[in-house]
Amino acid sequence: MEPGKFIVLEGIDGAGTTTQAERLAQWLRGRGLKVHLTREPSTGRVGQVIREWLAEPTLGAQVPPPALLLRDHALALLFAADRLDHLAREVEPQLAQGIHVVSDRYLLSSLAYQSLACDRDWVAEINREARPADLTTLLDLPAEQAMQRLSRRDKQPELFEKIEVQEKVRQLYLDTVRELANDQAVVVLDGSKGIEEVFQAICRTVEPILG
Repeated sequence: MEPGKFIVLEGIDGAGTTTQAERLAQWLRGRGLKVHLTREPSTGRVGQVIREWLAEPTLGAQVPPPALLLRDHALALLFAADRLDHLAREVEPQLAQGIHVVSDRYLLSSLAYQSLACDRDWVAEINREARPADLTTLLDLPAEQAMQRLSRRDKQPELFEKIEVQEKVRQLYLDTVRELANDQAVVVLDGSKGIEEVFQAICRTVEPILG
């Protein structure tokens, strides 16, 4: 049986990865293909711990810098552990059955977000066993526009949802894409456009790998 394709959508908070991942999965099903939609952090036990951590608005508020650095590294390790669990428990079994997997975030998220406080080479090393996606699409847009989108949600901001943080993460994403260009299939799309226009660009990017 031909294995499924592992397709990942990436971007800063507010880039629209969740919306577009859902639309892409629906589009693939409309073509008669079997699709599994997933996300990171995952819905597994480690992923649930991460989501609780990210949702804590006072994280680090009373923590001195040396201890805060340790917490940043602990969070990076949790992301790496969740990724390997996610692959073993959910992604790889689906791919082995010929089912395409669409993931809202994956490896590039760690290389961008966790590199804010941790050495990037170390972040890459702890994620060394995570297989590359067959296609990663980065939805790129200015941090200011992304924050405007987030402000329209009826939800308390999470740990990384600050414009100065998102500006740094955006640059780290772009730097990472340049570094991986020769080793992985990574495409950068203009995520500042409307939902439909971005979606059509994603479909054009995904279609060639479907065979």
